[in-house]
Order: sequence, then C-alpha cells, then structure tokens
Amino acid sequence: MSDHFNLPSLNALKAFEACARLQSITLAAKELHVTHGAVSRQVKQLEEQLGLQLISKQGRGIKLTDSGLHLYEASHNAFSQLHTACTELRQQHHQAPFVLACPGSLLARWLIPRLERLQHDLPDLRLQVITNSGDDTTLQQSDADASLVFLGEPYPEHMHAYVLDSERIGPVLSPHYQHATALYTAAPAALLRERLLFTRSRQQAWPQWAQAHKLTTTELVYAQGFEHLYYLLEAAVAGLGVAIAPEHLVRSDIANGRLIAPWGFVETSAKLVLLTRTKQHTQRAQQLADWLTQNL
Repeated sequence: MSDHFNLPSLNALKAFEACARLQSITLAAKELHVTHGAVSRQVKQLEEQLGLQLISKQGRGIKLTDSGLHLYEASHNAFSQLHTACTELRQQHHQAPFVLACPGSLLARWLIPRLERLQHDLPDLRLQVITNSGDDTTLQQSDADASLVFLGEPYPEHMHAYVLDSERIGPVLSPHYQHATALYTAAPAALLRERLLFTRSRQQAWPQWAQAHKLTTTELVYAQGFEHLYYLLEAAVAGLGVAIAPEHLVRSDIANGRLIAPWGFVETSAKLVLLTRTKQHTQRAQQLADWLTQNL
C-alpha cells in the first residue's frame, strides 16, 4: 500500500493543528466544539502513531517540540489549502452567471452555433449572453462581465483583452447572384463593376480589401448600405449584390452553399477579442477564452 494511505487520523491532525496554532488545548477544544479531554486524547494518539513527542506543557499553555513545529507548519499549510479549495468550489457552484455581451451578427452567425457545446463543456460558467452594439465602450456601460468583439489596438484602458484570432475579411455572394458564374473565376478587379453591399458601421472594409489587392478604391461602386452586418449578409444570400464580411461570420454559409467567396479573405489589423475588466473574473474569463480559442 502506498505511503499516502498511512497518514495519521485526520481528526488527530486537526486537533493537533488547532492546539499548535492557538497554543492552548482549551482554546482548540472550544474551536473544534469538543471537550478538553477529547483534544488531549487526539494529540496523544497522534504522538503514539508517529512515535514522537509533539507538544509539552508550559504553564497553562503548551510548547511545540522541534518535531511538533515541523508537523504544524506542514499541517497548517495543508488545511489552509484545503480551506481555500473548498471555498472556491462553493463560490463557483453558487456564483452569479457570467454575462457575455456580443454584437448581434457575431452572436447569430458564430456564437449561437457553438453555444450548446460551450454550455455543455463549461457548465460551472453559467454563461448568459446579451447583445451589444459592438463598440468597445459597451462593456464599461453595462453589467456584462465580458464582451466578444472584433477590435483593433489600442484596446480600452482598464480592460484586459484575450486575443482569440485575427480578423479576415473578404467578398461573398450568393451562387444565384446574376453574375456569380463569371465572378467565380474572375480576377478581383471584376468587382469594380459589381453592386457592392456594405454596413454603415464598417465602411472602411471595402477599401481595406481593395488596397490588399492593389485596386483603386475610388473606383468601387457602392450599391446599398445596411445598419447591421446580419442584414447585409441576408441581402447577399438573397442575391442583391456582393457583400464584404469577416470570415468567421460566413464560414458556415460557405460550407452549406448559401454563399461563395471566390477571392478568399485578407487579414486586417483587427482581432477577435474577449474583453474583460482588469482583475475581474480572471479565472472564469481565462476559462472562456481558452474554450473559444479551441473552438474557432
């Protein structure tokens, strides 16, 4: 049998630790809600099991021997660690839900398809999701514990950013769009003649993509703008034009054939980040960030 099964009685160790810490058998008995005699017997039993004297009487109190001092340090540290671990477990079980703010488009097209698996894998997180406008100040103005956003540096002060992935954007269109067949094999410059759809909150997306392909941005022809990315992508699916969107949000649409991306995607300076208030929910936020990174 391994040595860790030959430990002395846990009750005896508790009685000894209390006596050593309080320097009194009487005070130890009071703390443990037992009699003076019960504590004395437990300590005596421990000394017999170890074959060592641990304490000696000193007036009305007690004094630790060298062996007693060594055992006290070890037992006190062990009980302190056990107390901390049990406290943390109770807090995790009874703690409030972890509230995550997320823009509607990112929620609908990226997070929701993963939400059931996330809640299954991290049940103690008790995740609740709310929608936000997608700007970096929302977390500071709400009761959310964290915010999931595409964001470029510098990140907001007094907040910690867990960087999950780089943002990549590219043109997407319906396979039923009127020029889809020709565009499927065309050079990127062919888009200068197409109806380009965009979101008003991200009007720089098309110029960014055009510059990456060495196209003249002034030649881009904008057809219609939408307030939200979700509406933009639905318009693209309906064949109203060519949209520009982050790869993360159209991956499933491309996989199931609702959209095509003939020219792929280019990386931007933005990142997909999990923002949290500095030093708040560090363990839970790290747990969520790790899971999101592993399930991109």
